[in-house]
Amino acid sequence: MIPSLDEVLDGSHVLSLPMRTKFRGITTREVMLVRGPAGWGEFSPFTEYDDQESSAWLRSGIEAAWDGPPEPHRERVRINATVPAVPATEVPGILARYPGVDTAKVKVAEKGQTVADDVERVRAVRAVVPRVRVDANGGWTVDEAVEALSLLLEDGELEYAEQPCATVPELVEVRRRLPGLRVAADESIRRAEDPLRVVRAGGADVAVVKVAPLGGMRALLELAGELGEYGVPVVVSSALDSAVGISAGIAAAAAIPKLEFACGLGTGSLFVDDVCPGQELVDGTLLAGSVEPDSSRLEALAASDERVRWWHERVRRTYAFLN
Repeated sequence: MIPSLDEVLDGSHVLSLPMRTKFRGITTREVMLVRGPAGWGEFSPFTEYDDQESSAWLRSGIEAAWDGPPEPHRERVRINATVPAVPATEVPGILARYPGVDTAKVKVAEKGQTVADDVERVRAVRAVVPRVRVDANGGWTVDEAVEALSLLLEDGELEYAEQPCATVPELVEVRRRLPGLRVAADESIRRAEDPLRVVRAGGADVAVVKVAPLGGMRALLELAGELGEYGVPVVVSSALDSAVGISAGIAAAAAIPKLEFACGLGTGSLFVDDVCPGQELVDGTLLAGSVEPDSSRLEALAASDERVRWWHERVRRTYAFLN
C-alpha cells in the first residue's frame, strides 16, 4: 500500500551531509528521510535525475518506512572499502577507516586525471588490501578502457572492472578484448529500462545493484534472482546513501541467498557526519538491522528552508508517478 502524500511528508527531514572529499562531483550530499510505521526510509535521487526516474527512489524509501526489510539469510554482510579518485598518498588514510576489510573499490577515469594517476592509486591500494576492483563510471572509450585496464593488470589481478564504458555494445567489446577480466555493469543496469539487456547481450560478468534506483529491497531481490538464472552474481552497492539508505542496502544484501562478493555499502565513511553514529566494522562486515537517526544530528544537519521547499516540491511531482 502506498501512503498518502501528506503521510510521506509529515515528519520528513531534509538534510545536508558534508563529505570528506569530492565524490561523484559533489562535496555535500542532500537526502530526505521519511518516517513510517515500520521505521525510516530515504529519498535521495541525485539532483539531475528527472521525476520519473526519481519515482523508483521514492518507492524505495516508502517501502523501507512502511513495509520494513525482507527476511534475512545472514546476520552480517561483508563490505568493500571505497577509494575516491584521490592522490595515491591519501590512500592509506582512507583505507584506515575500513578495519578488517580485504577488498577495495577504486575510482578511476576521473576527468582531469591520467591513467598514470589511476595506476599509482591502485598500486597504493594493493599495498594494503589483497582484493582490488576498479570503477570507471563509464568514463572510458573501449580503446581507453583496454589500454588502462591492461596497465592495471600488469601489477596484479583485478576482481572486476565496473562500468568501464558507458554503453552495452562497448562493454561487450571490452569483454571480448580482455577475456581474462570480469566486467561489472552498474549504470547499464540501474539506469536502464531493461536491466537484463546488458546480461543478455554478453556485456557483464557481475551486476552491481542498488536498492533505491531499483525501487526498493524487494525489487532488488527479484532482479538478483533473475540475474542468477543467467549465472551473473550481484554486488549490492550504495547510491551515496545516508545511514538510513545504507541500512536498506545491508538488509537487501542479507536477504540474498548466495552472496559471492563483498558489497559496496561502506560509503558512510565518505561523510564528515551522518544521521546517526556509524556502525562499527567487525572483521570487515556490517550488521543487518534498522537504524534510528539521532535527533540532535537531524537538527544539526538540517538543510536550509529553501532546500526543504525544493525537496518537498520534488516529492510532490515524483509521487504522481507512483500510481
